[in-house]
Amino acid sequence: MPLTIRLTRTGTKKRPRYRVVATDSRNPRDGRYIEILGSYDPTKDAAEATLDLAAVQRWIDKGAQVTPTVKTLMQKQKVEAPSAE
Repeated sequence: MPLTIRLTRTGTKKRPRYRVVATDSRNPRDGRYIEILGSYDPTKDAAEATLDLAAVQRWIDKGAQVTPTVKTLMQKQKVEAPSAE
């Protein structure tokens, strides 16, 4: 099962909020997920992101691929994102 850590959209029209989730890459963007790993609110003046770094690292260790957007969020929190191989 190809795992990925990516964003899923929540919120209302023109007021997006996102969850950082671990999911099967074949699921649709807002479809089923395995675990919620954090959240991201781009509507705040200083875009606010919270991540459960231990859970993210656990999924990376299990082989999950991280999307470029989530890598950027991780870098803003000063966390090493794995390089694409």
